[in-house]
Amino acid sequence: MIKQHILIVEDEIKIAQLLRDYLEKSDYTVSCLEQGNEVISYVRQTPPALILLDIMLPEMDGIAVCREIRQFSTVPIIMITAKVEEIDRLLGLELGADDYICKPFSPREVVARAKAVLRRTHPEPVEAEEKKWVVGPIVLDEKTYQVNIEEQMLKLTPSEFALLRILLRHPNQVFSRQALLNHVRDYSFECYERTIDSHIKNLRKKIATELPNQEIISTVYGIGYKLNFPWV
Repeated sequence: MIKQHILIVEDEIKIAQLLRDYLEKSDYTVSCLEQGNEVISYVRQTPPALILLDIMLPEMDGIAVCREIRQFSTVPIIMITAKVEEIDRLLGLELGADDYICKPFSPREVVARAKAVLRRTHPEPVEAEEKKWVVGPIVLDEKTYQVNIEEQMLKLTPSEFALLRILLRHPNQVFSRQALLNHVRDYSFECYERTIDSHIKNLRKKIATELPNQEIISTVYGIGYKLNFPWV
């Protein structure tokens, strides 16, 4: 079986080496970069299965790196940072990051988060289980990890895909932010629930490119979100 490749982008060598050791013990192939300006060309030439991306990097910071990567790739990105302010969390997630870990952290937690993201991105095949969901013109195929609207493919991040999948499975059911967060993360933990708002905002924007002027996902104030069907 081919090992999954994880790219660590971290300028603190001791932290990068610690994460590398733990991930390699968990049977991943790991590469490390120290400077942000090296990442884009590396990802284009050697696409990893997952990126652990520090925000505070020399030459080009992690926010700029994430923004550039999202122009051409939906590779899962977990951002790692010492910044804990709300604006930094939201900015990273609005740019398409899939998870957010603040320093100091447990390397075991990072490995657990990486495994959860990779399980969503590369799920094990399940026999005799329906893997395609169709609601109106939206078709979500779990086998190919693709979403099409009227034959136009949407480029979704893993978190956006996971959100749309749970909403499509249960049209008109209202989900709280915490419930959606648990589905997206694939495990339950205490986290900043408003990050779901950023993912929903990005998801709505992408759907609207193919289905303009229609409220596909609505906000239920004080509770969370639901997928409307039939929508208006």
